[in-house]
Amino acid sequence: MLMTTAQRRARLAARHRIATRAATPEEAAEAVVALHATDPATVHLSVFARTTAPETERALYDDRTLVRLLGMRRTVFVVPREVAPVVQAACSDDIAGKQRVQLVKHLTENGHPESVPNAAEWLAEVEEATVKALLERGEALGQELAADVPGLRQQLRMAPGKPYEAIGNVTSRVLFLLAAEGRIVRGRPRGTWLSTQYRWSPMDAWLPGGLPRVDAETARVELARRWLRAYGPAPVEDLRWWTGWTAAQAKKALAAIGPVEVDLEGGGTGLALPGDLEPEPEPEPWIALLPALDPTPMGWTARDWYLGPHRDALFDRSGNVGPTIWCDGRIVGGWAQRPDGEIAFRCLDDVGAEATARIGEEAARLGEWLGAIRVVPRFRTPLERELSGSS
Repeated sequence: MLMTTAQRRARLAARHRIATRAATPEEAAEAVVALHATDPATVHLSVFARTTAPETERALYDDRTLVRLLGMRRTVFVVPREVAPVVQAACSDDIAGKQRVQLVKHLTENGHPESVPNAAEWLAEVEEATVKALLERGEALGQELAADVPGLRQQLRMAPGKPYEAIGNVTSRVLFLLAAEGRIVRGRPRGTWLSTQYRWSPMDAWLPGGLPRVDAETARVELARRWLRAYGPAPVEDLRWWTGWTAAQAKKALAAIGPVEVDLEGGGTGLALPGDLEPEPEPEPWIALLPALDPTPMGWTARDWYLGPHRDALFDRSGNVGPTIWCDGRIVGGWAQRPDGEIAFRCLDDVGAEATARIGEEAARLGEWLGAIRVVPRFRTPLERELSGSS
């Protein structure tokens, strides 16, 4: 069976809730499996682009139906609460294990002013003291916990002998590890939703009973199934890249699903869920302004079928996407917010006067919603810099 590019774009439009908006942030997150949260602004902008009611803070901090956690590719995501245990078991636990080995190694070899003896035992004691202090406080910033737990002020010399050698406390490394293990969680940030300075909370207090434990293999099957539903049909390499799994992990998860192979227009083989090859109805013409690191453009590593020749303008050298303009299932340009709040945009393809007018209307809607907020992407891309006046 041949899956045309037009049909893949129709599926993207419908399943990612871009052509027709979701009612809630929870529905928006469910549609794309997980919302990128490395840049905190992305979550809010991604929800705004997909919903009629962008109540992101309500979902994150009041109802806690969305959870921020470390997940695929050692990246921070926001996921529906029921998906959090799946991501934890399928991805986060492996990351935590590797991070623990690395931190113990650094404590042993690069401790400042001297190395830490019995680093594994020392680390475990500091972790327990940190969780205890957090339980007593209820929630806390990193510097507040460092004031409570002397071990968090232990220093490391990183990259010794290199031009970028630095000395710093282990506070963020220990908190990162505890979060990767699902023991603590990033709560409401200090300041606005643009802030990266989060208050930490014990996971058991944030979500009553904490995260349910799921078998790792079962979790990988469930995560692969969700990804195929949202992003398939797509090559297995895309799934591996998105999850950060090894070839063996991906192969075993897919074997339990038994996906269907289809030929993709333009070449290559894609995988789809069994029984999920019915044609998606063509949506009405649509426009979307998606933010930097949005989960849709970051959902695949083979992107030519929706990106076209615009990679150099819209991605940085590390593969991070900037703000993009979408028209009927493909990227046609980029946008940026200027210091005065204006949403500037540029079409890199000729989409016609009617579509260009609708892009302008969407830019005005976004600018009105942002109001006094100024968004600067964490990872700057060439077109975004140019449009914002930064280059």
